[in-house]
Amino acid sequence: MPDDMVDAHIQGVHKALGVGWRVLERGGSALDAVEEAVVIMEDDETFDAGRGSFLNRDGRVQLDAFIMDGATLRGGGVGCVEHLRNPIRTARKILSDSPHVYFVGEGAEKFAAEHGIVLCKNEDLIIPREVERLRKYQAELAGRDATQDGNDLFAPESDDLAISHDTVGAVALDGNGNIAAATSTGGTLNKAPGRLGDSSLIGCGCYADNESAAASTTGWGEPIMKLVLAKWTADRIAAGNLPEWSAKEAMNYLKQRVNGHGGIIVLDREGHIGIAHNTPRMAWAYKTVKKQESGVERSS
Repeated sequence: MPDDMVDAHIQGVHKALGVGWRVLERGGSALDAVEEAVVIMEDDETFDAGRGSFLNRDGRVQLDAFIMDGATLRGGGVGCVEHLRNPIRTARKILSDSPHVYFVGEGAEKFAAEHGIVLCKNEDLIIPREVERLRKYQAELAGRDATQDGNDLFAPESDDLAISHDTVGAVALDGNGNIAAATSTGGTLNKAPGRLGDSSLIGCGCYADNESAAASTTGWGEPIMKLVLAKWTADRIAAGNLPEWSAKEAMNYLKQRVNGHGGIIVLDREGHIGIAHNTPRMAWAYKTVKKQESGVERSS
């Protein structure tokens, strides 16, 4: 996150926070709140979700999203979709209206259309900033290792911090004591077509269970997937650890075990939160009935 993008990230998470909070204030569910918050960030070109996402190796946007209800353990996810402006909307429809948990590619888009969601052109999701970013990145890769794994986009020692921007996610606790989580992403820059990251995989980039916690992750997906990190963190909370410590532990585990880089937000049914990242910056914001706070750095 370059210096000149910090304000845009803060404004983006604040807007999403406000929309999600208004849902809760009106008595809405945690599931509704996380969906609406994520839609706001999918529509914000600042983030790596929806319009403005990273482009894959072929110069196309492919999106993944997942949403989960902690009360019922029902979830809905889409992967590698190219014609959905707000993939989290389709994920929610899957959760609510389908016996299945996942749809991918054309199948996900067909499900969306059958349930009243208007499809868009892939070009509608592409912005000039990302076309130039892909061109520059591919040019820099020429003559170097062609099997770049994505870690270079997130690692603190990266020479080009400006190359990274965030997957989006939200966690919420409602007045009925239920929690939910949602995550949406365009994946990593220059990813292979058809590559699926952690964000839409249950327990990896997103998880919610009233008996433990709701969690959403961001970062380099492959290491996060290997650790099933969202579920790993929720299990620590189920064992009696506070979200604050469990989030920090998760980031340490990610780095030490598989040299992964990313961040996580966590919330339990008691309203305790955890925010942690082992990257230089991660935009975050939270609100309770007593406090509101935001930032791009979370002290360890």
